[in-house]
Amino acid sequence: MKRIFLFVMTNLAVVVVLGIVASLLGVNRYLTPNGLNLGLLLGYALVIGFGGAIISLLISKPVAKWSSGVRVINEPQNADEAWIVDTVKKFADKAQIGMPEVGIFDGEPNAFATGAFKDSALVAVSTGLLQGMTREEIEAVIGHEIAHIANGDMVTMTLIQGVMNTFVVFLSRVIGYAVDSFLRKGSDSTGPGIGYMITTIVLDIVLGFAAAIVVAWFSRHREFRADAGAAQLMGRSQPMMNALARLGGMVPGELPKSIQAMGIAGGIGKLFSTHPPIEERIAALKNAQPGQV
Repeated sequence: MKRIFLFVMTNLAVVVVLGIVASLLGVNRYLTPNGLNLGLLLGYALVIGFGGAIISLLISKPVAKWSSGVRVINEPQNADEAWIVDTVKKFADKAQIGMPEVGIFDGEPNAFATGAFKDSALVAVSTGLLQGMTREEIEAVIGHEIAHIANGDMVTMTLIQGVMNTFVVFLSRVIGYAVDSFLRKGSDSTGPGIGYMITTIVLDIVLGFAAAIVVAWFSRHREFRADAGAAQLMGRSQPMMNALARLGGMVPGELPKSIQAMGIAGGIGKLFSTHPPIEERIAALKNAQPGQV
């Protein structure tokens, strides 16, 4: 609940700051009775930035189950499934979080955790991961996902995405009105023109890419912490290092975009990748102080 409260207050603070900055910079001179209404724009930015992100967070677990074809293990059907459930429970108890749902999905090596709350999350592993790794390496991957839950990473990433969304919505429309006002200088027409519409669409795309780069940067830093969390849960870092090395020799399975950041690997390109390079993650574990792992 603390992170949810932080999420709400941060988004409210962003909207307030945007309003103050806009007034100080004289944005109001671009506003007319028939033009942009700053108060309504701030409210709209809040609804889109905060509302969309929080809804995505709240439905993340059912969407992940549906989009990845996860089969939840309600009653283990064999020894392997029983071992997976027991491993998740062992780490969940050690991390002092509620027992997550446990699931398996068909696909190449990968795993993910998702859910809006620490005590009602979901941990899922792929059949490719189970077939391609040793039990100790699978334990490390499960520990990594449990660390994501314990660290509150789902809420943290939603918070960051919401803040970025708010900036994109607000700035693209303010700049759009500024451009439109300049292009129609001396005109008697009222209301937004073609300059506003084109500028807003272009900036939504451009600023959206910029926001995605920022979110991916935060995601990569969060991965190092989850790796260290897995090492702490297992009592040593070597199993996590082995799991990462093994993963580096595989072709990770693609996850749906909505849960890609919570997988053990994912993302494309350097700027947009949600995960650091495998070698950097292994090096970070090697260089960690004994007390850190």
